[in-house]
Amino acid sequence: MKKKFVAMFLCAAMTVTMLAGCGSNTSTNTGETAETESDVSETDSSTDTTADATDTTDASADTEDDKVINVWSFTEEVPNMIEKFKEQNPDFDYEIKTTVIATTDGAYQPALDQALAAGGADAPDIYCAESAFVLKYTQGDASQFAAPYSSLGIDVDTATKDADIAQYTMDIGTNTDGELVGLGYQATGGAYIYRRSIAKDVFGTDDPAEVSKAIGGGSGSWDQFFDAAAKLKDKGYAIVSGDGDIWHAVENSSDTGWIVDGKLNIDPKREAFLDLSKELKDNDYHNDTQDWQDAWFADMKDEGTKPVFGFFGPAWLINYVLASNCGGEKAGEGTFGDWAVCEPPVGFFWGGTWVLANKDTDKKEAVGKVINWITLDSSETGLQYYWANGTMEEGTAGTKDAVASGTVMAKSDGSVDFLGGQNMFDVFVPANTYANGKNLTQYDETINLYWRDQVREYTSGNKTRDEAIEAFKQQVADNLDVIVE
Repeated sequence: MKKKFVAMFLCAAMTVTMLAGCGSNTSTNTGETAETESDVSETDSSTDTTADATDTTDASADTEDDKVINVWSFTEEVPNMIEKFKEQNPDFDYEIKTTVIATTDGAYQPALDQALAAGGADAPDIYCAESAFVLKYTQGDASQFAAPYSSLGIDVDTATKDADIAQYTMDIGTNTDGELVGLGYQATGGAYIYRRSIAKDVFGTDDPAEVSKAIGGGSGSWDQFFDAAAKLKDKGYAIVSGDGDIWHAVENSSDTGWIVDGKLNIDPKREAFLDLSKELKDNDYHNDTQDWQDAWFADMKDEGTKPVFGFFGPAWLINYVLASNCGGEKAGEGTFGDWAVCEPPVGFFWGGTWVLANKDTDKKEAVGKVINWITLDSSETGLQYYWANGTMEEGTAGTKDAVASGTVMAKSDGSVDFLGGQNMFDVFVPANTYANGKNLTQYDETINLYWRDQVREYTSGNKTRDEAIEAFKQQVADNLDVIVE
C-alpha cells in the first residue's frame, strides 16, 4: 500500500493549488472531523524582519530557512500553543510558519501527504493528525515520514513515566518498530455525561457513584444500561439522543479493529452494535437522532422529542459541544449546571490530536523542545498544566480540559460550573486507563461511515441483519484495498 501512497501526490498537489488562495477561520478541535470548519491559511507567527539591502546572497537565504519551523495542522489549536511556548521562551529564535487546512471535504490529508513527500525547505517540521486518521501517520501508509521522539532529544521512557501519559495514547503513537513517534495533549477517555435533575427524578439521587451503579458503570456490559433505559422511559425520558451516542463506546471498547492481517474484520462487540441500536429504537429508548445534526444539538438544551438523560463522551464534548448547545451560560439558563459525569458501562476514548515531527527536519533539537513542551512537560509551566486549568491566557479563566498527563490532572482543579461544580478529573483520569488504543486502523473514518449507514438501514427496517452486513462488506470491497471474505 505504501507504493500507492506516492501515486496520490499529483492529485494532492492539485488540491493544494486550488486551496492556496483561501482565507482562514479559527476552529476548535473537538475530535470530530465533520465539525472542523476552518479554511486553508498560511501565516507567519513572528514579525517579518527586513534583510540588509546589501545582503542578497544565497547563503543569507539558507540562514533564514534554518530559523524557520513549518507547522501543519487542521485547526489553529497547536499553532496557538506554539505561540505560548515562544512567549515563555524569548530566546527561542525560530520563526514559526503555520499552514492550517481544514479536514472538511478531506482536504488536509492529501495536502499534508504531498508536502511531506516533496520535502525541502517548505516541508512540515511539525504536523498534526487526529484520531480518525492518525494511524496512517504513525503505523500506516505515511508512517515513514515520522521521526521517533527519541531522535529529537527526548528521553521517552523517563518523560512518559514522569508525566503518567495514558497508555492508549502511546499505543496509537508508536510505530511498527516500537518507537514513539506521536503523542497528544488532550485526554479523550470517555464517560457518561448525564442530567442531574433527571437522575434525581428517576433514581432518587444525582450522585455520580450512584448513577454509575444504575447504568452499570465499569461492568463491561450493556445489560444494566438497558435496565436503566426502561426505567427512564417509564418516566418519559430517553437514555440517549440517538444510537451514535453509544457507538464510540462500542467501537473503542472492541478487542480488535476493522482490519486484521489485511482482511476486513467485524469484531463481535462491533457487530453487536446492530442489536444494541435496534433495541434502542424498537423500545423507544432514544429520540432517534443522528450525532452532529440539529436534532442532536436540540436535545442538549432539552428541546427534543423527549428529555434526554445523557451523552457518552470525553471532556471536549462537555467543553465545546454540550456547553455551546445547552441554551445558557450560567446556572438556571437552559441546561447549564444540570450536568454531571460518571463511569460508563464500558471504557472507551473518542477523538484527540497527535503531534508528530518530520524525520527529515534539520531542526530536531528545536522541534523536540516544542513537542516535549506540548506533550510531555508536566510542570506548571508546561502546556498541559495551562490546558488543564484553563490558564493559557494570563488573567483569564479559560476552559478546563482533560489532558494526556495524569500527573498534571492530579495536581489540577477540574471543578466545572457546567457540571454543577463537580471535579471532572475524578472521572476522566481513570477513564483514560480504561481506553484501548490497539483497535484502530488507518481506514476507520471511512469504514465507520459505511458501518453506521448499514446499521441505520437495518434498524429502520429497510434491510435484514444479514443484508446490512453483506452490503457493508461490499462497500468495503468496492472502495478500499482490503481483503473481504
